[in-house]
Amino acid sequence: MIYLETGSTDPSYNLAFEEYVLNHRTQGDILILWQNDNAVIVGRNQNASEEIDGGFVAEHGIRVVRRNTGGGAVYHDLGNLNYSFITDAVQDAAAHKNGFSEMVSGALRGLGLDAEVSGRNDILVSGYKISGTAQQVCKGRILHHGTLLFDSDMGMISGALTPDPAKFASKSVKSVRSRVGNIRQLLAADMTLDGFWGYLKTALSNDLHREELTPAELAEVAKLKAEKYDTWDWNFGKSPAYDLRSRKRFAGGTLDVRLTVKKGIIENVKIYGDFLAVSPVANLEDALIGCAYREDAIEGAIAGVALVECLGGITKEEFIDTLLDNN
Repeated sequence: MIYLETGSTDPSYNLAFEEYVLNHRTQGDILILWQNDNAVIVGRNQNASEEIDGGFVAEHGIRVVRRNTGGGAVYHDLGNLNYSFITDAVQDAAAHKNGFSEMVSGALRGLGLDAEVSGRNDILVSGYKISGTAQQVCKGRILHHGTLLFDSDMGMISGALTPDPAKFASKSVKSVRSRVGNIRQLLAADMTLDGFWGYLKTALSNDLHREELTPAELAEVAKLKAEKYDTWDWNFGKSPAYDLRSRKRFAGGTLDVRLTVKKGIIENVKIYGDFLAVSPVANLEDALIGCAYREDAIEGAIAGVALVECLGGITKEEFIDTLLDNN
Protein backbone atom coordinates (compact mmCIF):
# COMPACT_ATOMS: atom_id res chain seq x y z
CA MET A 1 0.00 0.00 0.00
CA ILE A 2 1.29 3.46 -0.94
CA TYR A 3 1.47 5.83 2.04
CA LEU A 4 1.28 9.63 1.69
CA GLU A 5 1.30 12.56 4.10
CA THR A 6 0.25 16.09 3.20
CA GLY A 7 2.84 17.91 5.31
CA SER A 8 0.21 20.51 6.22
CA THR A 9 -2.54 21.24 8.75
CA ASP A 10 -4.33 23.71 6.42
CA PRO A 11 -7.80 22.25 5.71
CA SER A 12 -8.04 23.79 2.23
CA TYR A 13 -4.67 22.40 1.24
CA ASN A 14 -5.34 18.97 2.68
CA LEU A 15 -8.65 18.57 0.89
CA ALA A 16 -7.04 19.74 -2.36
CA PHE A 17 -4.23 17.21 -1.80
CA GLU A 18 -6.73 14.41 -1.26
CA GLU A 19 -8.76 15.36 -4.36
CA TYR A 20 -5.65 15.58 -6.52
CA VAL A 21 -4.47 12.14 -5.43
CA LEU A 22 -7.92 10.64 -6.09
CA ASN A 23 -8.03 12.08 -9.61
CA HIS A 24 -4.42 11.60 -10.67
CA ARG A 25 -2.89 8.69 -8.77
CA THR A 26 -5.03 6.13 -10.57
CA GLN A 27 -3.23 2.90 -9.70
CA GLY A 28 -2.61 1.02 -6.48
CA ASP A 29 -3.98 1.19 -2.96
CA ILE A 30 -3.25 4.46 -1.15
CA LEU A 31 -3.41 5.48 2.51
CA ILE A 32 -3.14 9.13 3.62
CA LEU A 33 -2.98 10.17 7.29
CA TRP A 34 -3.47 13.89 7.88
CA GLN A 35 -4.62 16.59 10.30
CA ASN A 36 -6.52 19.88 10.04
CA ASP A 37 -6.09 22.63 12.59
CA ASN A 38 -9.16 24.40 13.97
CA ALA A 39 -11.68 23.86 11.18
CA VAL A 40 -15.24 22.83 10.47
CA ILE A 41 -15.46 20.55 7.46
CA VAL A 42 -18.96 20.47 5.98
CA GLY A 43 -20.41 17.78 3.73
CA ARG A 44 -20.69 18.43 0.02
CA ASN A 45 -24.49 18.68 0.08
CA GLN A 46 -24.91 20.74 3.23
CA ASN A 47 -25.85 24.39 3.60
CA ALA A 48 -22.73 25.52 5.43
CA SER A 49 -24.37 28.55 7.04
CA GLU A 50 -26.95 26.34 8.73
CA GLU A 51 -24.42 23.86 10.11
CA ILE A 52 -22.25 26.24 12.14
CA ASP A 53 -22.55 28.81 14.89
CA GLY A 54 -21.27 31.76 12.88
CA GLY A 55 -20.43 33.93 15.87
CA PHE A 56 -18.52 31.18 17.65
CA VAL A 57 -16.64 30.25 14.49
CA ALA A 58 -15.61 33.87 13.84
CA GLU A 59 -14.62 34.48 17.47
CA HIS A 60 -12.35 31.42 17.57
CA GLY A 61 -10.85 31.81 14.10
CA ILE A 62 -12.25 28.51 12.87
CA ARG A 63 -11.95 27.82 9.14
CA VAL A 64 -15.05 26.51 7.33
CA VAL A 65 -14.25 24.34 4.31
CA ARG A 66 -16.48 22.11 2.21
CA ARG A 67 -15.32 18.61 1.28
CA ASN A 68 -16.25 16.58 -1.80
CA THR A 69 -18.00 13.77 0.08
CA GLY A 70 -21.46 13.64 1.64
CA GLY A 71 -22.37 13.28 5.30
CA GLY A 72 -22.48 15.84 8.07
CA ALA A 73 -20.31 18.65 9.38
CA VAL A 74 -17.39 17.77 11.66
CA TYR A 75 -14.95 19.80 13.74
CA HIS A 76 -11.21 19.15 13.26
CA ASP A 77 -8.33 20.18 15.49
CA LEU A 78 -4.85 18.82 16.17
CA GLY A 79 -6.34 16.28 18.58
CA ASN A 80 -8.07 14.66 15.62
CA LEU A 81 -6.42 12.36 13.06
CA ASN A 82 -7.94 11.83 9.61
CA TYR A 83 -7.41 8.86 7.34
CA SER A 84 -8.10 8.43 3.61
CA PHE A 85 -8.12 5.19 1.63
CA ILE A 86 -8.07 5.40 -2.17
CA THR A 87 -8.40 2.29 -4.30
CA ASP A 88 -10.16 0.83 -7.33
CA ALA A 89 -13.93 0.99 -7.00
CA VAL A 90 -16.16 -2.06 -7.07
CA GLN A 91 -19.85 -2.06 -7.92
CA ASP A 92 -20.94 -2.39 -4.29
CA ALA A 93 -19.83 0.85 -2.61
CA ALA A 94 -21.29 -0.36 0.70
CA ALA A 95 -18.81 -3.23 0.70
CA HIS A 96 -15.97 -0.71 0.48
CA LYS A 97 -17.38 1.29 3.37
CA ASN A 98 -17.84 -1.73 5.60
CA GLY A 99 -14.45 -3.15 4.70
CA PHE A 100 -12.52 0.05 5.41
CA SER A 101 -14.47 0.77 8.61
CA GLU A 102 -13.78 -2.76 9.84
CA MET A 103 -10.06 -2.27 9.12
CA VAL A 104 -10.01 0.83 11.31
CA SER A 105 -12.14 -0.81 14.00
CA GLY A 106 -9.78 -3.79 14.01
CA ALA A 107 -6.81 -1.47 14.49
CA LEU A 108 -8.57 0.13 17.47
CA ARG A 109 -9.37 -3.26 18.94
CA GLY A 110 -5.66 -3.99 18.70
CA LEU A 111 -5.22 -1.28 21.36
CA GLY A 112 -7.66 -3.08 23.64
CA LEU A 113 -10.58 -0.80 22.75
CA ASP A 114 -14.16 -2.02 22.41
CA ALA A 115 -14.56 -0.73 18.85
CA GLU A 116 -17.43 -1.49 16.48
CA VAL A 117 -18.93 -0.20 13.25
CA SER A 118 -22.37 1.22 13.98
CA GLY A 119 -25.04 3.13 12.11
CA ARG A 120 -24.64 4.34 8.56
CA ASN A 121 -21.16 5.85 8.93
CA ASP A 122 -19.98 5.72 12.56
CA ILE A 123 -17.31 3.88 14.51
CA LEU A 124 -18.02 3.57 18.24
CA VAL A 125 -15.74 2.77 21.16
CA SER A 126 -17.52 1.76 24.36
CA GLY A 127 -20.65 3.43 23.01
CA TYR A 128 -18.95 6.75 22.17
CA LYS A 129 -18.73 7.95 18.59
CA ILE A 130 -15.07 8.46 17.77
CA SER A 131 -15.26 8.40 13.98
CA GLY A 132 -17.52 9.34 11.09
CA THR A 133 -16.85 8.22 7.52
CA ALA A 134 -17.82 9.17 3.97
CA GLN A 135 -17.07 8.06 0.41
CA GLN A 136 -16.78 9.36 -3.14
CA VAL A 137 -16.50 7.49 -6.44
CA CYS A 138 -14.61 9.13 -9.30
CA LYS A 139 -13.48 7.62 -12.62
CA GLY A 140 -13.33 4.06 -11.36
CA ARG A 141 -11.60 4.97 -8.09
CA ILE A 142 -13.12 5.28 -4.64
CA LEU A 143 -12.14 7.56 -1.78
CA HIS A 144 -13.13 6.45 1.71
CA HIS A 145 -12.14 8.82 4.50
CA GLY A 146 -12.91 9.34 8.14
CA THR A 147 -12.09 11.15 11.35
CA LEU A 148 -10.55 9.70 14.49
CA LEU A 149 -11.18 11.76 17.62
CA PHE A 150 -8.09 11.10 19.68
CA ASP A 151 -7.74 14.07 22.01
CA SER A 152 -9.98 16.81 20.56
CA ASP A 153 -11.46 19.78 22.42
CA MET A 154 -15.07 18.75 23.12
CA GLY A 155 -16.04 22.31 24.00
CA MET A 156 -14.98 23.50 20.57
CA ILE A 157 -16.90 20.69 18.88
CA SER A 158 -20.16 21.58 20.60
CA GLY A 159 -19.58 25.32 20.23
CA ALA A 160 -18.70 25.39 16.55
CA LEU A 161 -21.42 23.11 15.23
CA THR A 162 -25.09 23.94 15.17
CA PRO A 163 -26.64 20.49 14.92
CA ASP A 164 -29.99 19.79 13.31
CA PRO A 165 -32.37 19.14 16.25
CA ALA A 166 -34.14 16.46 14.20
CA LYS A 167 -31.00 14.36 14.31
CA PHE A 168 -31.03 14.14 18.06
CA ALA A 169 -34.75 14.07 18.81
CA SER A 170 -35.16 10.71 17.13
CA LYS A 171 -32.19 9.26 19.03
CA SER A 172 -33.12 10.72 22.44
CA VAL A 173 -29.74 12.43 22.70
CA LYS A 174 -29.49 15.89 24.19
CA SER A 175 -26.32 17.30 22.65
CA VAL A 176 -23.28 16.68 20.50
CA ARG A 177 -21.15 16.43 23.65
CA SER A 178 -23.02 13.35 24.89
CA ARG A 179 -22.56 11.50 21.59
CA VAL A 180 -18.83 11.75 21.01
CA GLY A 181 -15.71 10.74 22.92
CA ASN A 182 -11.93 10.80 22.64
CA ILE A 183 -9.92 7.65 22.06
CA ARG A 184 -7.18 8.76 24.45
CA GLN A 185 -9.53 8.84 27.43
CA LEU A 186 -10.73 5.31 26.62
CA LEU A 187 -7.28 3.69 26.45
CA ALA A 188 -6.13 1.49 29.31
CA ALA A 189 -2.58 2.86 28.92
CA ASP A 190 -1.90 6.44 27.83
CA MET A 191 -0.54 7.16 24.35
CA THR A 192 0.42 10.37 22.59
CA LEU A 193 -1.13 11.33 19.27
CA ASP A 194 2.26 10.81 17.58
CA GLY A 195 2.34 7.32 19.06
CA PHE A 196 -1.20 6.66 17.87
CA TRP A 197 -0.31 7.92 14.37
CA GLY A 198 2.67 5.56 14.20
CA TYR A 199 0.64 2.63 15.48
CA LEU A 200 -2.15 3.24 12.97
CA LYS A 201 0.25 3.22 10.01
CA THR A 202 1.46 -0.28 10.82
CA ALA A 203 -1.92 -1.58 11.98
CA LEU A 204 -3.66 -0.62 8.71
CA SER A 205 -1.02 -2.20 6.48
CA ASN A 206 2.04 -4.35 7.09
CA ASP A 207 3.46 -3.37 3.71
CA LEU A 208 3.46 0.44 3.53
CA HIS A 209 5.57 2.16 0.88
CA ARG A 210 6.12 5.84 1.65
CA GLU A 211 5.97 8.13 -1.37
CA GLU A 212 5.95 11.89 -2.00
CA LEU A 213 4.17 13.95 -4.62
CA THR A 214 6.47 15.55 -7.17
CA PRO A 215 7.03 19.33 -7.19
CA ALA A 216 4.82 19.55 -10.29
CA GLU A 217 2.05 17.63 -8.54
CA LEU A 218 2.32 19.79 -5.44
CA ALA A 219 2.00 22.88 -7.63
CA GLU A 220 -1.28 21.46 -8.95
CA VAL A 221 -2.45 20.87 -5.38
CA ALA A 222 -1.70 24.49 -4.51
CA LYS A 223 -3.58 25.66 -7.60
CA LEU A 224 -6.63 23.54 -6.71
CA LYS A 225 -6.52 24.89 -3.15
CA ALA A 226 -6.53 28.50 -4.36
CA GLU A 227 -9.11 28.09 -7.11
CA LYS A 228 -11.56 25.88 -5.22
CA TYR A 229 -11.10 25.22 -1.51
CA ASP A 230 -10.12 28.78 -0.58
CA THR A 231 -13.17 30.30 -2.30
CA TRP A 232 -16.40 31.50 -0.74
CA ASP A 233 -18.39 30.13 -3.67
CA TRP A 234 -17.24 26.56 -2.94
CA ASN A 235 -17.40 26.71 0.85
CA PHE A 236 -20.66 28.61 1.28
CA GLY A 237 -22.11 29.09 -2.18
CA LYS A 238 -24.64 31.63 -3.31
CA SER A 239 -27.96 30.54 -1.87
CA PRO A 240 -30.81 31.94 -4.01
CA ALA A 241 -34.24 32.55 -2.58
CA TYR A 242 -36.68 29.68 -2.98
CA ASP A 243 -40.45 29.70 -2.75
CA LEU A 244 -40.91 26.25 -1.21
CA ARG A 245 -38.93 24.37 1.41
CA SER A 246 -39.43 20.83 2.67
CA ARG A 247 -37.20 19.19 5.26
CA LYS A 248 -37.51 15.61 6.51
CA ARG A 249 -35.43 13.15 8.47
CA PHE A 250 -35.11 9.53 7.34
CA ALA A 251 -32.98 6.55 8.33
CA GLY A 252 -30.64 7.44 5.47
CA GLY A 253 -30.15 11.03 6.65
CA THR A 254 -31.66 14.50 6.58
CA LEU A 255 -33.13 15.75 3.29
CA ASP A 256 -33.76 19.48 2.79
CA VAL A 257 -35.22 20.54 -0.57
CA ARG A 258 -35.69 24.15 -1.74
CA LEU A 259 -37.80 24.84 -4.84
CA THR A 260 -38.93 27.63 -7.09
CA VAL A 261 -42.07 26.56 -8.95
CA LYS A 262 -43.75 28.84 -11.50
CA LYS A 263 -46.92 27.90 -13.37
CA GLY A 264 -46.51 24.35 -12.13
CA ILE A 265 -42.95 23.96 -13.47
CA ILE A 266 -39.81 23.54 -11.35
CA GLU A 267 -37.51 26.43 -12.29
CA ASN A 268 -34.90 26.11 -9.55
CA VAL A 269 -34.09 23.37 -7.07
CA LYS A 270 -31.42 22.91 -4.42
CA ILE A 271 -30.99 19.71 -2.42
CA TYR A 272 -29.21 19.83 0.93
CA GLY A 273 -28.61 17.12 3.50
CA ASP A 274 -26.17 14.88 5.32
CA PHE A 275 -27.03 11.76 3.29
CA LEU A 276 -24.03 9.70 2.21
CA ALA A 277 -23.87 10.36 -1.51
CA VAL A 278 -20.98 9.13 -3.65
CA SER A 279 -21.93 11.16 -6.76
CA PRO A 280 -22.83 14.88 -7.10
CA VAL A 281 -26.43 15.68 -6.19
CA ALA A 282 -26.31 18.23 -9.03
CA ASN A 283 -27.13 15.33 -11.38
CA LEU A 284 -30.49 15.00 -9.64
CA GLU A 285 -31.09 18.75 -9.46
CA ASP A 286 -30.45 19.14 -13.19
CA ALA A 287 -32.91 16.37 -14.00
CA LEU A 288 -35.70 18.23 -12.19
CA ILE A 289 -35.31 21.62 -13.89
CA GLY A 290 -38.22 22.14 -16.26
CA CYS A 291 -40.17 19.25 -14.77
CA ALA A 292 -43.86 19.61 -13.88
CA TYR A 293 -44.38 19.75 -10.11
CA ARG A 294 -46.43 16.58 -9.81
CA GLU A 295 -45.56 13.04 -8.80
CA ASP A 296 -45.80 11.25 -12.16
CA ALA A 297 -43.70 13.90 -13.91
CA ILE A 298 -41.07 13.84 -11.17
CA GLU A 299 -40.84 10.06 -11.31
CA GLY A 300 -40.28 10.24 -15.06
CA ALA A 301 -37.70 13.02 -14.78
CA ILE A 302 -35.52 11.15 -12.28
CA ALA A 303 -35.93 7.68 -13.81
CA GLY A 304 -32.49 7.83 -15.41
CA VAL A 305 -30.69 9.15 -12.32
CA ALA A 306 -28.76 6.74 -10.07
CA LEU A 307 -30.52 7.81 -6.87
CA VAL A 308 -28.53 5.54 -4.57
CA GLU A 309 -25.35 7.33 -5.73
CA CYS A 310 -26.86 10.82 -5.31
CA LEU A 311 -28.89 10.27 -2.12
CA GLY A 312 -27.23 7.35 -0.35
CA GLY A 313 -29.77 5.53 1.80
CA ILE A 314 -32.70 7.85 1.05
CA THR A 315 -35.21 6.07 -1.18
CA LYS A 316 -36.99 7.33 -4.27
CA GLU A 317 -40.28 7.34 -2.38
CA GLU A 318 -38.81 9.36 0.49
CA PHE A 319 -37.28 11.84 -1.94
CA ILE A 320 -40.56 12.37 -3.82
CA ASP A 321 -42.50 12.69 -0.55
CA THR A 322 -40.08 15.40 0.55
CA LEU A 323 -40.18 17.17 -2.81
CA LEU A 324 -43.98 17.30 -2.71
CA ASP A 325 -43.98 17.99 1.06
CA ASN A 326 -46.23 14.99 1.72
CA ASN A 327 -46.88 14.10 5.35
